[in-house]
Amino acid sequence: MSDLATQQVIARLVPPGSRVLDLGCGDGALLDLLQRERGCTGYGVEIADGNVPQCVRRGIDVIQLNLDEGLTMFEDASFDVVLQIDTLQHLRNAEVMLRETARVGRTGIVAFPNFAHWPNRVSVARGRMPVTRHLPYQWYDTPNIRVGTFKDFEVLAQRNKLRLLDAFGLQDGREVRWMPNARAGTAVFKFERA
Repeated sequence: MSDLATQQVIARLVPPGSRVLDLGCGDGALLDLLQRERGCTGYGVEIADGNVPQCVRRGIDVIQLNLDEGLTMFEDASFDVVLQIDTLQHLRNAEVMLRETARVGRTGIVAFPNFAHWPNRVSVARGRMPVTRHLPYQWYDTPNIRVGTFKDFEVLAQRNKLRLLDAFGLQDGREVRWMPNARAGTAVFKFERA
């Protein structure tokens, strides 16, 4: 989610002055935006060697960590907001990391490619895995371990006793609130422990 319009939509979900943990922060662009425009503080967590120096150049405090190993270094409710933007689909145990997000943060914000978006459905109906802007890889070289849908996350949130504070889709940097499961390439959820 590197485009500025999408980052700004996500940033509006984060209260000004929040202490933020950005899981899978990439090059630190979103956390940089949150610090500059929302007065937030916090840390980024990133595994990719090439992204860590980019975070440092932006002035982002970054921890190099494999999220599949968990967040045991952080205490309960140590952050106001924990972000997982285009991260959940890369993890081996997404449900465990979702619980960890709810444990470590008072609020969680998750965004991931919505596999139920209508162009993806058409591609599958034609017998092919989709290749789109949100899912830009072929089935055989994708870093995504799994695919999910808007509705799948709602079920997962309910099963893990998370209260959804907001839920919508994103398409071309714009919010989609009517039929987001079919009309949006990205699913976005803001939640807290119930």
